[in-house]
Amino acid sequence: MLRETTTALPQRRRAPLGLGLILGLVALGLAVVASMAVGAKGLPPSAVADALLHHDPANPDHVIVWEVRIPRTLIGVLAGAALGLAGAIIQGVTRNPLADPGILGVNAGASLCIVAAISLAGIQSMTGYVWFAFLGAGLAAVLVYGIGSLGRDRATPLKIALTGAACEAAFRSLTTGILVTDNATYEQFRFWQVGALAGRDSSVVTQALPFLVAGFVLALASARALNGLAMGDDVARGLGVHVGAGRALCALAVVVLCGTATAMAGPIAFVGLMVPHAARLITGPDHRWLLPYSMVLAPLVLLAADIVGRVLAQPGELQVGIVTAAIGAPVFIALVRRKRVRG
Repeated sequence: MLRETTTALPQRRRAPLGLGLILGLVALGLAVVASMAVGAKGLPPSAVADALLHHDPANPDHVIVWEVRIPRTLIGVLAGAALGLAGAIIQGVTRNPLADPGILGVNAGASLCIVAAISLAGIQSMTGYVWFAFLGAGLAAVLVYGIGSLGRDRATPLKIALTGAACEAAFRSLTTGILVTDNATYEQFRFWQVGALAGRDSSVVTQALPFLVAGFVLALASARALNGLAMGDDVARGLGVHVGAGRALCALAVVVLCGTATAMAGPIAFVGLMVPHAARLITGPDHRWLLPYSMVLAPLVLLAADIVGRVLAQPGELQVGIVTAAIGAPVFIALVRRKRVRG
């Protein structure tokens, strides 16, 4: 009976949900075009199309599109998809509506390990960054959940969120401490520290892509386990879900996705918090739809925030991590104040 309940409702809604996902992809495509057109030098869509179809290395507009806008846009799409999926998974596996890789300190832990590796071990390659990001993300997740589980109430949503916020602040302080005492590292990563899509070339995308593909596969494969875990461990076992293996799969997916996204773009908060909540309003709690929707809507939000940052501060620009924090902080406060979120 439970198995029928978990499958019958999505079947009735499959057509409208599929149409909504297609519309989301269309909106993401428009955001991609806008991301390649908007900037310190605005380019009309026809100039972008000409650069894509008839690339001329001597044409300054074509150089801007290929050397600056395309890598920036691809990093936004990939990092956004990774953060959206990670947020949906971490909220589902912890059954915590306040969970977000940024708020829980996972991204900050990854960035701390990357900066420490650069400063202390001289690591300079994207591939090296990723492994240290995995280490930092994993250690941060274990630390936050361990501290948040202390006490009689165990791991309540508010305790986990507060513990994550405290750890995130501590990780950021340590990261800043390393950077201000190492001028070379600070100059190289002062924009990366706040979360940015600019200043990366296409080699970042090619080096990160294998890790992201692995993370996407792990994340989408965890949908059935997340649906079972959402009903409680006993019900999940009754539905044939191996609880331990399901949680391990989810944790591995979050570490890979958050570590790679942080290595690419720095610690970007609130995308993984906001987008799964918005997607859940459309899909309901079924992770077979929630995960693909989060994967499509998160890069849409991240690219939109990046474009807003370019427009508001011309001729300079606001880094995308600052814009997402300005948008996401009120959302986080509203979620905390909801009556059903209790400590």
